[in-house]
Amino acid sequence: MSCFCGGSNFCPECGNVLPLPGILDIVCCPRCSFKIRVSEFLGQEIHSAVVFSPLEQSSVAQDEEDSEMKGPVIDRRCSRCNKEGMIYHTRQMRSADEGQTVFFTCIHCRFQEKEDS
Repeated sequence: MSCFCGGSNFCPECGNVLPLPGILDIVCCPRCSFKIRVSEFLGQEIHSAVVFSPLEQSSVAQDEEDSEMKGPVIDRRCSRCNKEGMIYHTRQMRSADEGQTVFFTCIHCRFQEKEDS
């Protein structure tokens, strides 16, 4: 006898989410192998949608609009203009067990360089 009480999208035996009906006329629970006929799913509407962010709200568009340089200024010599003062920010570009990547931008000529730490 069933011990779980839920919607028809859940297995009545173990409570696992049932897969969507496929070509076969039986839906089988991947956890406990409970089987139910597809006819029990009839009358339900299944909707799915993919929503994309508009271009003007993407982070790339915001970065282009916000051309003002932000971040801490450090005493580092620019390899292009040879002046002191660079802004930096860090990102984890590689796997979690490796060091972060530091991006430097010169406050004078806006030359950019990176350093893997």
